[in-house]
Amino acid sequence: MSVAYFSLVLHAHLPFVRHPERPEFLEEDWLYEAITEVYLPLISIFSNLARLSDKPRLAINISPPLCEMLSDELLRSRYTRHLENLLALVEKELGRTAREAPEFHQTARMYHENLRAAHHLWEDVYRRDLVRAFRELQDAGIIEIITCGATHGFLPLISTEEARRAQVEIAINNYRKHFGRQPRGIWLPECAYEPGVETILADAGLEYFIADAHAVLYGDPRPRYGVYAPVRCPNGVAVFARDPETSQQVWSSITGYPGHADYREFYRDIGWDAPYEYLKPHLHSDGERRHLGLKYHRITGRDVPLHEKAPYDPGAARRRAMLDAEHFVRSRLEQARRLRESFEDRAPLIVSPYDAELFGHWWYEGPQFLDFVFRRLSERRDALIPISPGDYLDLDLPIQTQQPAQSSWGAEGYFKVWLNEGTAWMYPYQHAAEARMTRLADEHALTADEMKRRALNQAARELLLAQSSDWAFQIYQGTTVEYAVRRFRAHIYRFNALADDIARGEIDVARLEEIESRDNIFQELDFRTYCTKPH
Repeated sequence: MSVAYFSLVLHAHLPFVRHPERPEFLEEDWLYEAITEVYLPLISIFSNLARLSDKPRLAINISPPLCEMLSDELLRSRYTRHLENLLALVEKELGRTAREAPEFHQTARMYHENLRAAHHLWEDVYRRDLVRAFRELQDAGIIEIITCGATHGFLPLISTEEARRAQVEIAINNYRKHFGRQPRGIWLPECAYEPGVETILADAGLEYFIADAHAVLYGDPRPRYGVYAPVRCPNGVAVFARDPETSQQVWSSITGYPGHADYREFYRDIGWDAPYEYLKPHLHSDGERRHLGLKYHRITGRDVPLHEKAPYDPGAARRRAMLDAEHFVRSRLEQARRLRESFEDRAPLIVSPYDAELFGHWWYEGPQFLDFVFRRLSERRDALIPISPGDYLDLDLPIQTQQPAQSSWGAEGYFKVWLNEGTAWMYPYQHAAEARMTRLADEHALTADEMKRRALNQAARELLLAQSSDWAFQIYQGTTVEYAVRRFRAHIYRFNALADDIARGEIDVARLEEIESRDNIFQELDFRTYCTKPH
């Protein structure tokens, strides 16, 4: 066959972070930075590509916690304040760099232009509603949106069938609320799979999931086409596995594109470089220095200390992004040629899954790279066709049946990132809560009055938030360990407090209302999802 297929799959996810009890909260900045650096640029690029050339067909998971945060009025208003604060700072920077630091003035002008564009998109074009923006891209046939676990719960480490099923069913209901249709596929949280998960997916009406290469390469029988064609589980659910070659080119901190010397240095930020009194009006009310997002230096070299990094050159970085995109597409064309020689009876499929937040946040030029990639692909549709996993299934090609192997996309392909000496203490509490939630659901499914129903629904929300794989990941990484531990403990505590009230038949209404106002995710949730038998 003369063609091959390329499927880019982006995973847009952040843990649910919302703290109405404080006017500002450092970890909420994770969302605000991602809106500015990732989601707005990606939406803009995909929209522009569709107007200028062929539709840049790809798949993206907008996780349920991210959908809920992007739809939350408190967080929307706080993001607006965050963006306006950055605009005020960069306007000061235009004058300061022109007078005192001309080597940074071009970069200050770039930030000013980009932030003004972000403000225009946020306020005037999308009216602060990015879920609608993504939905419109899907409705226009530009992207395929898939779902994830309700709170990114690591399914193989969830102890009961009911709690696993709830992660999937609640995610699908939330997807329907935000996107007005049934999702076809799911990004398994952390790409974590073990045999049996596919039964839950099939029961929920899902057609496919994204997995790591290990799932298919070590499955039984051996895959006839490696990871370059999907397989079907015995129950018919399809599996699309990650291609290691494209992963290495983009993800690797040593040989991947984002490490090039011309790209922006992530770890040096004006929040630590500029004089304190100059920055103070733009810091949180606690006055603590923090990353503000204006970074004036380039990577320069892996062994160059932060204080010796060279000034960033936006033009040079953009040219590098174009060159890297051209190299990426050439590499895919060559890879496709090699694969076609091996697979004479079918067109190979190259699946490239990445965290969406890589493109723009960690790798500032990442959205430009994707823009150039899809522009180049539009010129080579004779040899390599962009496609989503759902599109591929619609081709109705024969697909090998296989039992995939237990795996994740964590280090070495198994579960040690989430279950290790630093995190093992968490799971007895989580598993006890999972079992207790089903007992409570079964006991009260038919008899709960309005107040008890509210308490049961909120207990389910607390369990879901405790199950987030982000907490164990942060502990393993050693990044925001204190916050991750505090969040996990708080959700388990709130769950048990609510469960105790329900068991006693005496609901502390004031406490329930406070918890409801704080952890307001999934207003559509019905606790009966956790019942042993459907109600």
